[in-house]
Amino acid sequence: MSTPIDIREEGGVRTLHFGSEWVQGAMRIRKPNALELAYTREMMAGLLLRDADSWPLHALVIGLGAASLVKFLYHHCPRVRIQVVEIEPRVVAAARQFFRLPDEDARLAIHIGDGAEYVLDTQRRFDCILVDGYDRNARAGALDTLPFYQATRTLLNEQGLMAANLFGRSRGFRASLERILTAFDDRAVAFPSCDSGNVVAFGAAGEPIAVPVAELRERAQALKDRTGMDLLPTVTRLEQAGHLPGGRLIL
Repeated sequence: MSTPIDIREEGGVRTLHFGSEWVQGAMRIRKPNALELAYTREMMAGLLLRDADSWPLHALVIGLGAASLVKFLYHHCPRVRIQVVEIEPRVVAAARQFFRLPDEDARLAIHIGDGAEYVLDTQRRFDCILVDGYDRNARAGALDTLPFYQATRTLLNEQGLMAANLFGRSRGFRASLERILTAFDDRAVAFPSCDSGNVVAFGAAGEPIAVPVAELRERAQALKDRTGMDLLPTVTRLEQAGHLPGGRLIL
């Protein structure tokens, strides 16, 4: 990456930029472990779909950014082991210096490399894969291809969920979702677009998911009480968009 990495602050929020106006990550300085951006909160909606007491145990995060997802997992899911794959070492350095990325330890490992190559080469299995990798023009490249999504699915275990941020692909959004649907044998769903224009898509492997809306709300309230993260508006948006047929989220 030859473009500059910019750190900005406004209104108590520090943001990461790759030489453009696109926000690549954000942290509220008084709440460094909270998920400031709405789409990052929705990428953690797997906590509503699986048993949050035991899920996730093994997470793969592709694209570090400001380390928001990593910090949330690290601090609020104490049993999880996190593998990060980030292609640009200067992003890792910036996350450490400006966004309070925890030091590597038994629970957190960081690999400098290409995320698409990593999923093709690794033999490890995960129950949570979070894909949020972009260049300065908000392009995902190889991280938005059918072979990548197919390889991602092969890494998921019986509790496996993949969440992908489809931001920056507005014109190709349907094509992106079709690739995910193909890779996951139609076990995929795209959440309604956030105010920012981000769309989060989930693909599921292993045990089927069928959670009634009332239970989704109960889980969202329990998650809010435990972590401060509020996914109740997400449940409402899913219901309003007709994504809960028969009053259940099926995946």
